[in-house]
Amino acid sequence: MRGSIQKRVLSVLGAKAIVLSATLSWAEGAPNHVRDVKIRATDAAGATEIEVVGTTAPVFNVRVESGGKRLLVDIQNSDVVGAKEAITAPVGVVGGVLTQGFKTEAGTMTRLAVNLTKHATYRVRAEGTSLKVALTPAEANGVPTEAPTKAADTSGTSLTDVRFERAKGSCATGCDRVVITTTGVPSYALGTTAGGRARLELKKTQLPKDLSRTLDLAQYRGALKSVSTFYEGDTGSTIVEIDREGSQQGTVSVDGKGIVWSFDVPKGGAQAKGSARKSVTVARERQEDGGPKVETSIRGDENQDMKVEVQGASEAAGFSATLNAQAAGRYNGRRIDLDLKDADIHNILRLLADVGRVNIVTADDVSGNVTIRMRNVPWDQALDVVLQAKGLGMVRSGNLIRVAPLATLQKERELRLAAAKQEYELTPLETRLIPVSYAQAEELQARAKDLLSPRGSIAVDERTNVLIARDIAGNLNNIEELVRSLDTQTPQVLVEARIVEATSRYLRDIGIQWGGDATFSEATGNPTGIAFPSRVGIAGGNYDQNTNSRGLSAFQGNVPQPNFAVNLPAATGTGQGGALGFSLGSIDNNFNIGIRLSAAEASGLLRIVSSPRILTLDNRDARISQGTLIPFSQISAQGVQTTFQEAKLQLLVRPHVTADGSVSMHVKINRDEPDFNQTSARGDPTILKREAETDLLVMDGHTAVIGGIYTRNTGRNLDQVPFFGDIPILGVLFQRRRASDTRNELVIFLTPRIVNRAEALGR
Repeated sequence: MRGSIQKRVLSVLGAKAIVLSATLSWAEGAPNHVRDVKIRATDAAGATEIEVVGTTAPVFNVRVESGGKRLLVDIQNSDVVGAKEAITAPVGVVGGVLTQGFKTEAGTMTRLAVNLTKHATYRVRAEGTSLKVALTPAEANGVPTEAPTKAADTSGTSLTDVRFERAKGSCATGCDRVVITTTGVPSYALGTTAGGRARLELKKTQLPKDLSRTLDLAQYRGALKSVSTFYEGDTGSTIVEIDREGSQQGTVSVDGKGIVWSFDVPKGGAQAKGSARKSVTVARERQEDGGPKVETSIRGDENQDMKVEVQGASEAAGFSATLNAQAAGRYNGRRIDLDLKDADIHNILRLLADVGRVNIVTADDVSGNVTIRMRNVPWDQALDVVLQAKGLGMVRSGNLIRVAPLATLQKERELRLAAAKQEYELTPLETRLIPVSYAQAEELQARAKDLLSPRGSIAVDERTNVLIARDIAGNLNNIEELVRSLDTQTPQVLVEARIVEATSRYLRDIGIQWGGDATFSEATGNPTGIAFPSRVGIAGGNYDQNTNSRGLSAFQGNVPQPNFAVNLPAATGTGQGGALGFSLGSIDNNFNIGIRLSAAEASGLLRIVSSPRILTLDNRDARISQGTLIPFSQISAQGVQTTFQEAKLQLLVRPHVTADGSVSMHVKINRDEPDFNQTSARGDPTILKREAETDLLVMDGHTAVIGGIYTRNTGRNLDQVPFFGDIPILGVLFQRRRASDTRNELVIFLTPRIVNRAEALGR
């Protein structure tokens, strides 16, 4: 009997030694040497940053004292080497900093006592081996000027609620906030655990049992992963630990009788509010002590179609030794050191229960000894390894863990499954009519069949567009929730196109016509005076039947033979250009000269705006057109046949509303018109075609330029008489000059608008 008592005493002493080793293990390792403390102002409003330069990554704790006028920063496992003991020069809201080293039961510690000139909010973050404390005046952020520690002496303070919310407009990229509601404002301390979690200690604050829990926030895809709340009996404090992305400490502020802990959401990390298709869980088979978990979820993919996915657990997670940590691929428990030889399994489990702050209950058939040596290992990983080594499993419910052999847990699970199956077979069936408003009941019937049990059935009444489902009540509820999630309004998109065409034209034409005649003969009294030729006649010969000679004679409108020597007129006529004629001659008409100057200049600007628009459903083709049919004659062996060619304005579009409320489109735009200025040999007009076809993504209500064409045609023409046209100055009497400049620009705009955005996108 004495031997048994000695064994018990030794086992208890061994367990206590192990607990002490695990408690002190976090302080082991290389110490952090604080080499320098720097203070600098970050803006003119009084914001200040304190940087503590060390040699290793800091483990720290922060708390407020003296009614919000003093901030204490404790750096664990550290000493002061080279840093100034006191900084008295005020900078911003910091009146001074006192740096001191202490020795505690857990090791060495460095404490920074920061005196504040006014109430301020603070944010602490670790960057490498440095610790940075950002202080902002309370008035600048609109937080209360009363310090949180003012109500530190409040008696009977208890926590009433812990909730998560997302504040969209309070930060640049949004804020994830943990709102902690208490009966009074407690004194609190902000720090970081050895595992890297953010830790907020609410001193002298009671925690109801129903609030001792862990909130899983992974589905929100934000800055926070989980929020755990538990009570520390030895200190009488409530602890709130947050597992988050990155290493930011967040900002703690007081709002009435609550504390708001805010974290910046990483850019692009948070899912956009009001997305077109939110993930909705419509069916979940609850896990019964290790039973497989089956979850049916609905989510929208890139094609806006709704999918039903059924996910089953790959193993019986309830009794697997790697219950949570290996399934998630990581361990986040407190790190400990273990060095044991032939230690009783019950003592090891008691040690891990004390370190992990959980309750462990072992079955009667759990026995054996374990030899283990671990350094810097999370306690939950150590628990998994010990259970695997002894062929044991565990079932966890909150902070209570039951340990038993795997065979026992497997047998219990099989018995529960058999009982559940028998109860399911005896459950009476119900029949439920589920109306469908926007979709076709036949389309939803195939989706709903996946949620039926072997005893269930589903049919469709086409006249009323109603689903007739018969199954147990739980499955009918899942089917009804599925139909309500899928039976939503189809987005309607109004697509408006603007086709803007601008044409400018400039034309200048300058020409000259001149000529005449001269006669030398006895009849006119001016003979040549020689025998041959005794008579000479000279006249211009450049004319034809279409030569315009109006203006050369004051007596007749058109001279039949104007005797032009140079005939290079500009294109003038009714509504175009002008001409001026001169007629010079002698009394006896022996010498006559006719000159006709013509010039034309034209400029114009044409602007055409076409704006077709059409309303259509998501993923449906839509077309609108307006134009004319131009007849063409075709001669063949059967005779003359008339065909018609379309010349029209047309908009063809197929829109698709994406998950974030944008519109993806395949669009084709035509603008054709007949051109009667350019015709065929039979007088049929040609068709001017303008067409654009593309795929694009445009945000709802925004306008995009999908294409444009710019053309410019310039020309200079010179008609002249050879040799004479090259004579300087006098050459203009033998030239016709033409210049033209034509510019054309075509731009196509497209604007989509989701008409029923609120109803279709589930906002």
